[in-house]
Amino acid sequence: MKVGIKGAGVAGLALAHELVSRGVRVELLEKHKDLTASASWLAGGMLAPWCERESAEEDVLRLGQASIGWWSKVLPGQVRHNGTLVVAAPRDTGELSRFASRTSGFAWLDADALGALEPDLAGRFAKGLHFAGEAHLDPRQALRALRAKVSESGAKVRLEAQHFTAATDLVADCTGMASPDPHLRPVRGEMLILHAPDVSLSRPVRFLHPRIPVYVVPRDSGVFMVGATMIESRDQGAVSVRSTMELLNAAYSLHPGFAEAKIIETGVGLRPAYPNNLPRLTFTGNTLSMNGFYRHGFLLAPHFAMEAAGRIVQHLQEMSLEANH
Repeated sequence: MKVGIKGAGVAGLALAHELVSRGVRVELLEKHKDLTASASWLAGGMLAPWCERESAEEDVLRLGQASIGWWSKVLPGQVRHNGTLVVAAPRDTGELSRFASRTSGFAWLDADALGALEPDLAGRFAKGLHFAGEAHLDPRQALRALRAKVSESGAKVRLEAQHFTAATDLVADCTGMASPDPHLRPVRGEMLILHAPDVSLSRPVRFLHPRIPVYVVPRDSGVFMVGATMIESRDQGAVSVRSTMELLNAAYSLHPGFAEAKIIETGVGLRPAYPNNLPRLTFTGNTLSMNGFYRHGFLLAPHFAMEAAGRIVQHLQEMSLEANH
């Protein structure tokens, strides 16, 4: 039996992997010419369930913890297990205490320990929080590698396609804000990619601020992703001046070396979210919808892909039994 998947973001690709690993024939459609059009392409790639608990439901922590192992197993060598560092400017130390009161899984660092962990930040912050169990990956490398892996495993992945080549027994809709689901709302996220060869960081750093908390995620060759705003808006236009200034000011406050950085990319994406900001799996006839990942796509897609694949296999088995009677 065959399953058709619409949408080649992290949700669709993760589901394709889980289905193929269970022996299901899969055809995955992406209506754009490549993978760059999805919100997943603009993600930070942080696998940070303990940090996300600061503003998210307990389910994000509970379900997200297993994603680190999933990504490490599925894409060996792509996950960096260096944890997350959380800091705040001296005037905002109250934000650091507030963050600590809402999370777990961290150790307090004094100035010396913080400088030993991230030498480039030595002497800049009196204290910080280290979430040693967290990890991160480069989302773009991960999407490319996952696409290649599901293709090599037998899934048919078709770009610039909107129709399946043959009839499917079930369709999985993983199209994000392109879904017709009326319960979804868009949350605009803006980010910058900087080339800052004078800055060296080994792990994502969250810089707390009362107005716009910012994270800086290291990638290879002196490249950093700085993000991200959360604006309740459908606007897909270019990054605003206000957001650019906020993100750049935060990066500069974290490390003055960012003053000489080059802005090599800006990006805007609309994150699909339900009212409670948690994903949903919904079966309607022979269509399954997996959507609403908000800002937790890479963190929660593994769990929901495994759950969806199990339900799909069960559904297909029931269909087969009915057909044979």
